[in-house]
Amino acid sequence: MSIIRILPLVTLLGAWQSTIAAPASEGDAITIYSTSAPGAISPDYYRPVAGHQPNFNIPGYAVVRHDRIMSLLEGRSSLLFTDVAALIDPTTVGFKSLTDPEHTRVIEQNFQFDLVNASKLMEKYIDQTITIDQVLGDEIRELAGTLLSVDGGLVLRDSEGRIHAVRHYANVRFPELPGGLITRPTLQWDIDARRGGTHHTRVSYQTGGMTWWTDYNLVFTEGKTANSGWLDVGAWVSIINRSGAGFENASLKLIAGDVHRATTPGAASGAMKRHAAMEMAMDQSVAGFDEKSFFEFHLYTLGRPTTLPNNSTKQIELFPVARRVPAEKVMVYYGLAPTYYGFFPDPVTDRNYGTQSNKKVDIYLKFKNDERHGLGVPLPAGRMRVSKTDSDGSLEFIGEDVIDHTPKQEDILIKLGSAFDIVGERKQTDFRVDVGEHWIEEEIEITLRNHKDEPVTVVVKENLYRWVNWSLLSHSHRYEKKDARTIHFPVRIAADEEATVRYRVRYTW
Repeated sequence: MSIIRILPLVTLLGAWQSTIAAPASEGDAITIYSTSAPGAISPDYYRPVAGHQPNFNIPGYAVVRHDRIMSLLEGRSSLLFTDVAALIDPTTVGFKSLTDPEHTRVIEQNFQFDLVNASKLMEKYIDQTITIDQVLGDEIRELAGTLLSVDGGLVLRDSEGRIHAVRHYANVRFPELPGGLITRPTLQWDIDARRGGTHHTRVSYQTGGMTWWTDYNLVFTEGKTANSGWLDVGAWVSIINRSGAGFENASLKLIAGDVHRATTPGAASGAMKRHAAMEMAMDQSVAGFDEKSFFEFHLYTLGRPTTLPNNSTKQIELFPVARRVPAEKVMVYYGLAPTYYGFFPDPVTDRNYGTQSNKKVDIYLKFKNDERHGLGVPLPAGRMRVSKTDSDGSLEFIGEDVIDHTPKQEDILIKLGSAFDIVGERKQTDFRVDVGEHWIEEEIEITLRNHKDEPVTVVVKENLYRWVNWSLLSHSHRYEKKDARTIHFPVRIAADEEATVRYRVRYTW
């Protein structure tokens, strides 16, 4: 019959104060995941409320790894670990002795999160004697007695048996400090170790209350030809830590991609390529992020330690500013009114459907995420803010949009708003339908008016929404078929002139 030696927790606490309860740190490592929609972070997330409580609604989470030096007793014993975030998921905790991994294991774990406060401290002294200063108007009187209740005030019974209901009091004095008080979230482990003494250990877990996102700051400069120009593209990572724990001089990684929480993240795979724009001769103290493929996601590793205090927001440069990235100003007129709802399972024979006109011409900036111009790296989802330098040298904001995770060599299209001096009008000029013969013919006229003192090119976007089988019987301008039910008409309009696009479409079923 085997004998299991269990050392009482009470007898170990005195020895743990300088070793196990406060182990020596060998470093922290944090990998942060974001679950927010691109550009959807509210400023309220990074303004901590009074009391600095952890925030359960932060749209993200992190995997935390603590490397610690701990003193373990030979055999089976209890161990307290307090260096954990308040929003830890205890089901994800992992403990490993790097010194003796095969013969050191956690048998049981308790997560103690019921932290002490004034109310809980008072409840510890029910049926015990305490001393308070009772406030009676301008008078303060010392009162000692057995604490009977703490609901809605204090109820005490003094040494003569009299009951005192006290609502206003101060300076509570307890005879001794009670046991079982937890001031920080604490993991308590039942550990079995074959080897006693100093162990290098690793503790890992997931925690809520952390997230990250990317903000892109773009400066647009007009080119010499109409609709051309270039961009200076800078990117910053913002990190929120409201997990209930701070991390000092930690290794930092960020995961970009849509990670499904219901599955275990896979092992690293793919190329370990480092982008040339990031290969800078720099001291480690200013090293930036290094990007690499990780499973089907992208991993950004900061090349230097960083500190993430609790209840803080930190900004770190994602990559050096890419200068003079060629950009194209694209104007798009989509004449269907905002009430347009899309495609239908049957032919749309109602002649009035889709005839309400939108007059706005939208402005976009288009550029390519390629290496030739200092980009060519996977861009995490985020908000792109665009500014332009005025003639007096001031930088003025001209619009913003959000992008999803964008691979390298892909085009990026940023919507900046609607043009002031260019308007459009769309109307139906003819409509015929023969339900028995299964056909519809419709004629559309789009007029664009340019009130600028320079020519512009506008892309007229048209959805052929009435049915899937269609053909153009006539068209006034060259068009491009973008997909099965979308066509584009590029139209150049002279200064202070207008242009009209007409086409006739036949649907059959």
